[in-house]
Formats: sequence, C-alpha cells, structure tokens
Amino acid sequence: MTTAAAVAAATVPEGSPPGTTVNTTVPQGPWLLGVRHHGPGSARAVRDALDAARPRVVLVEGPPEGDALLPLAADPQMTPPVALLAHVVDDPGRASFWPLAEFSPEWVAIRWALAHDVPVRFIDLPAAHSLAVREGDEEREGEVATEQEGSAAEDLATEDMATEGMATEDMAAEGMAAEDTGAAALAVDPLAVLAEAAGYDDPERWWEDVVEHRGAGGGDPFAPFEALAEVMGALRQEYGDGGHRRDLVREAYMRIQLRAARKEFGESVAVVCGAWHVPALGGKPPTLTADRALLKGLPKVKAELTWVPWTHRRLARRSGYGAGIDSPGWYGHLFGAADRPVVRWMTKVAGLLREEDRLVSSAHVIEAVRLAETLAVMRGRPLAGLTETTDAIRAVMCDGSDVPLSLVHDRLIVGDVLGEVPDSAPAVPLQRDLTRQQRTLRLKPEAAERELDLDLRKDTDAARSRLLHRLHLLGIGWGETADSRGSTGTFREGWRLRWEPELSVRVAEAGVWGTTVLAAATAKAESQAGSATALADITALAEQCLLAELPGALPVVMRALADRAALDSDVGHLAQALPALARTLRYGDVRGTGTAALAEVAAGLAERICVGLPPACTGLDADGAAEMRGHVDAVHTAIGLLEPAGGEGNPRDLRGRWAKVLRRLADRDTVGGVVRGRAVRLLLDDGRLDEDDAARLMGLALSPGTPPADAAAWIEGFVGGASGSGMLLIHDDRLLGLVDTWLTGVSPDAFTDVLPLLRRTFAAYEPGVRRTLGELVRRGPAPPGGGPAAGAGEEAGPPGFGPVLDQARADAVLPVLHLLLGIEDPHHQDDQTGATTG
Repeated sequence: MTTAAAVAAATVPEGSPPGTTVNTTVPQGPWLLGVRHHGPGSARAVRDALDAARPRVVLVEGPPEGDALLPLAADPQMTPPVALLAHVVDDPGRASFWPLAEFSPEWVAIRWALAHDVPVRFIDLPAAHSLAVREGDEEREGEVATEQEGSAAEDLATEDMATEGMATEDMAAEGMAAEDTGAAALAVDPLAVLAEAAGYDDPERWWEDVVEHRGAGGGDPFAPFEALAEVMGALRQEYGDGGHRRDLVREAYMRIQLRAARKEFGESVAVVCGAWHVPALGGKPPTLTADRALLKGLPKVKAELTWVPWTHRRLARRSGYGAGIDSPGWYGHLFGAADRPVVRWMTKVAGLLREEDRLVSSAHVIEAVRLAETLAVMRGRPLAGLTETTDAIRAVMCDGSDVPLSLVHDRLIVGDVLGEVPDSAPAVPLQRDLTRQQRTLRLKPEAAERELDLDLRKDTDAARSRLLHRLHLLGIGWGETADSRGSTGTFREGWRLRWEPELSVRVAEAGVWGTTVLAAATAKAESQAGSATALADITALAEQCLLAELPGALPVVMRALADRAALDSDVGHLAQALPALARTLRYGDVRGTGTAALAEVAAGLAERICVGLPPACTGLDADGAAEMRGHVDAVHTAIGLLEPAGGEGNPRDLRGRWAKVLRRLADRDTVGGVVRGRAVRLLLDDGRLDEDDAARLMGLALSPGTPPADAAAWIEGFVGGASGSGMLLIHDDRLLGLVDTWLTGVSPDAFTDVLPLLRRTFAAYEPGVRRTLGELVRRGPAPPGGGPAAGAGEEAGPPGFGPVLDQARADAVLPVLHLLLGIEDPHHQDDQTGATTG
C-alpha cells in the first residue's frame, strides 16, 4: 500500500453501517496530531482523538505569550472566527495575526482542553522573536552537532514579518505554516505529490475526498494521524526542510516545549500542529543541546498579545495564514452539519435565494441534491463536494446563470461572518473608548459592507458622523463617505461601512496619539498642522477638523493656515485650497461650529485669487490651460458657497469681483481657449452675460482666422464637462449653428487633429442628448423668421420633426394629460348633447 493510500484506508471499512467504530487500543503517548490548518476534517479528527486519548496536557502550535489569553476562549462571549494579535509595544504597526475559526483544529483542541479542565499551552516560537526579525537581517550561521548529522546546521533566514502593519506573506514564523500543511516553500507541493500518487489531478479534491468528507466518529481516531505522519516523514526525508530554514528554529523550540511537558506530565501529552512538523517532533529528535544552540542569540522585542475579531472573508484571502482557504463558509458548514451536509447546504442556498426574491421551491432543493449526488458518483467521489453542489445550484436554482451564483459564493461559500471577543480581553485604552462609543451610538462593527445615511440635524447621527470623521483622520478606515440617498443637502451625509480585522492594528497604532478617540484625533491634527508644507493639505485638514468637531485642534490649524496662506503666492495653490475652506464653512453652519476666523481666511484667499488669476492664465500650454480650467471651476463653486446669490451688497462683493475676472478671461486672446470658453459659459449660466454676447464671443472664437486646435479647445471649455452642457446647444439654435458651421469648415487635415478633443467633449453627454443633437444637425438650421421650410402640407426634416409647432397634434395630447393629472378638461364636450362641460 502506498503512503497516499494509507491515509484513505484509515477509515471505516467500505460498506459498514453508519456509526460503526473500530475497536482499537489507544497508542502510547505523546500523541502527535498533525493537521491541516482550518480543515474541518482535521478538526473532527482532533476532537475524536482527544476524546479517546484523554491527555493530561494539550500543546498547540501558537505563540507562548498567548497562554494567559487561552482561558478567554471558554468565555460565552467569545465567538469565532477570532485571531490572536501580537504587536511590538513600541511599534504597533509591526504586528502578526494567528486566526482561528470554529473549524480550526487548534481551536477545537483549545476548547476541548478548557472544557475538560486540562492544561493547554502554545509551543511555537515566541512572538517576541518572530516580530523582531526584519527583512534584510543578516543570516546567522553556526556549527551545531546533532544526533542525526554531525555537520553544520544553518540557522534562521527570515522574511519581513510586518508588511504594512501585519504579516501578509509567510505566517509560518508566526506560529503556523502559510500553506495548510506547513510546507509553503517546498518546490513541490506535498499535497500535489500525495494527490498524484493517489491518481488525482487536483490536490484540493484529493484532500476533501480522503479527509474532509470522512465522517465523524467512524473509525480508529488515531489512524489518520499515523498515516499523515508516515507520508510527511517520507516527504521530509525526500525534501528536507524544503528551503524553510526558519522551520528548523521553530521546530527546535517546539521540541524543547514538548520535552518540558513530558517531564511534567509524563507521556500523556497531545500535540496539535501542522502535519509538516510532525516528523521533526517524533522519531529520533536532535539533542536538547543542539536545539538550544539553534535558539541562542535570536533577536527579541517586547510584544503584547490580545484577541481580536476575525472574518471569514479575511480567511479567504490568498495571503498570510488564510492562504488557500477559498471557501470558509462551506468548511464551517461541513464542520457544523451533524448529518446530510449536502441536503442542509442546499436548504441554506434556497433560503438565501428566496430572500433575494428568486423563485426557489422545495422541488428545486430536491432536484439540486439529486444532481449533486449524481455528479459525485460520476466523478468517483465519496460525497458531493463544493464543486458538485455549485454545479447543481447553477443548473437547478440559478437557471444556468452565474449572477445569482455569485451571491451564493459571496454570502455562503465565503460569508460575512465576524467574530466577537469578550470585554475582558486586553485592549489599548483607545480601543476601549472606541468600543464604548460604538455601543452608545449603536454602530456595531460588521464584516458585510453596509450603507449608513445620516441626518446631521439629529444628535445621534451627528455624533456618529463625528466619530467616523475622527477615525478617518486617525487612519482607521472603518467607513468612507458616499452620496446620501434621497437628498443632496448639507444636512445629509452618507457612509459605506465595513469592519476589517486589520483595523485592530490601526487602532493600536493610533493609540500613541491619545487614550480616547477625541484626544487622539486632536493630537494628530495638531501634529499634521505643524508638519504640513502645502497650503491645500492644511485647508483639507481644517475641513477634517470641522467635520470631526475638534475644537482643540482648530486654533492650531487656523494659525498654520494663516501663516501658510500669507507666504504662498502661487495662484494654483490658492485655488486648490479655497474649495476645501468653502466646504468647511458650509458644513460648519450645519453643525453649529463657529467659523468666523475661517471665513476671514477664505475671503482673503478669494481676493488674492481674483487679483492673480488673469496673469496666471496667460501664455499656458494645452496641459497647463486644462489644469487652470479645473481651478476656475473650483473657485467659481467655492465663491458661490462663500457668498450666495443675493449677497452683492456685501462690502467684499466677491461674486461681483469674480464676475469681472471671468469677463477679463473671456476677452483676452492670450488666455487658453479652454479657459476662455469656460469663463463665457460660467458668465452665461450666472446671468451676467446675455445670449447675444455669448454668441458673439463664440463667433469670434470660431472665426476662420482661429487655429482649429484653439477653436476646439474653446468649444471644450464652453460645452464640456458641466452638467447640462449639451442641453444648451439643444435649446439655442444659434450656438449650435455656430458650432456646426465651424466644424463643417475645418479642413480634413485639421479635423484629424481636433477630432480626439471633440470626441472627448461630446462623449461626456448623456446618450439622449447626443441623439437629439444628431437629429437637430441632421434636420438643419431653422429658417429665418420661424416660417415653414417646406411646401404647404409637407414635413421638413426626418419623420417626427417639423419647422414649427403642429397645433393639432399638440392638442391631441391634452385629454390624456388631463387624465394623468387628475383634472377636468375644460374643453371636453358631452357626446350626447355636444355641450361643453367643466
């Protein structure tokens, strides 16, 4: 029998009735239970083995600093998935996670030990060592004599364990292997080797067939572990450490802890670890002296550990400890289903689809189960797996469509499960304050993305807004702003929220700024105000302070803003800074925040822009003119917020001064065409330029003496980028005629040059606007005087269009219109008498 076949044979004999057990004698300890991390089959096997062995102590792969936190796993409030979070005390961004799901063998072992009052300990390399190793550290080599070999054994070669604040590459140095078997760095995947030996082309399918689909309590509880130990021993003999010299150090520490446990508890010791490590812990291990030599001189830092919530979605990511766990929701179902897992899964899927208003009946469920089981038989599988159930769901419940199937994948196969940790778990003061506010404001962290619509006139919603803005300033991205549904007013604010496990690290990092959210956000804002060098950065910070309501930081930010504004003479910088100040003033009014000092700074910036903008717009190239056009739009909107319409009596009269600036820009030939066209459009929209003047300026810009590229840029500035720009051409025949006349007169060579710009301009219009413009151009210009262009009784242009209003056809619509509006038609005549009613 091959070693791969030995694993499959470690089950109940084929044909045995359900519940059949094999009478075996419990082997001599210590019991090395090699597992696949996050494997429900391994978890069930560990539970059965522990029930049979009844060890006096349980050793689990994980950081020993977490031993003090293990009793919290028995707390009723502790709900997996959860993770151990370790971070460097002086540098919280250097952190690592050890995730555990309900179906993780380590979690099952921990809960079993706590339930049976059996000591449980972590035995992997301490986090103090794994977090101390940084990328680029020199390798340490030493001559270490062992009983297996008398040659030198190389020591630790590591990778960076803190990528952007958390371990995202190889979690093996954190206490668990990145690949589920503990052999991530092998040139040949051990599962692939075993699958190939068993005649499988898919390692995952092989593992599911021989382990995950194995029923609970159906055979010798130790046989699977003995078979796995045998095959892993053969692989280790063939591949050695697989290039993972770090594993030598980790396994040396594990052996030391195993020796200590055996000395204290005798041979009644159970070890739950990655199957890859089992050969290094059993057999004839190196001497204690050799193991201590490997650990001598390892770098060390001061680390703190706690429990944090985790998510199924995070387990499904192909990085860190969750690598390869594509279907945590499915695995959780396999572990939790007492019997008939396929039937129960199909019932879950049907319930989800019904919630989404899809027609799924009991007959669909029955047929899907039959199809999945038939596919399993045809494919030679002992039980329908995820592939078979997914194929059946697609065919029977989703009508062959992948659209509803994607919902099943997102909600069930992966899932939005978010774990929970008890209040007694250690946490930084900032985390405790955040948790308190979340409960007070009824903002529960959730793994699923959800939208939150806030009415800032309500105290609770205003407090929620302040909390979210303060967290955003601290770099804790729990939510991001979104368009509010149903209103665009300043008293409405929309958010999209999703809690990710990594945010626990961000909270720990932000704890250096203060012990409460308010204090931390204030301190960070003050620090940023002192270090900011760009005026736009300071104005954006001022806006954040207003939104987050940080009265303690605002004076510091205002002083920095005034100082920077006084020194900055670049009109572009001033134009970038003004919109944020204008928005800040508007939000300040809604939130009841005093903004008098800010208004003075904003008005001063606006005045300086009015003075410096015309010279700054002169002599620009195409790219510079396009950038300046954006500044003109932004300043125009900002001045409208600073001084609403009707405020011309204000001593500053910003709107009046700005209108004069726009008129100077519109009349200067040295200003780029896109800026001149934009200035004309803004004046026209504000009613400060009549249509005749606008047509005159367009005629000048599109005259034959103007280079085609400049004329095209003027058109882009006039009718491009703004909401409703195309409607202006639809309703003003003169402007459309000017554009049409100019365009038809452009030479073929010049037309090729200006075509990309024109396409960019008109492609931004709605499809209906483009279609209407096309019909108008196709019909041609209206005749002078508004008279008919065709003969009597003839229709000019394409069907449905005429030169003048057809009164009879218009009157025919009136009865239907009155009916829709629910009013009586005053011209309606009674059919019998012919008298007019109404």
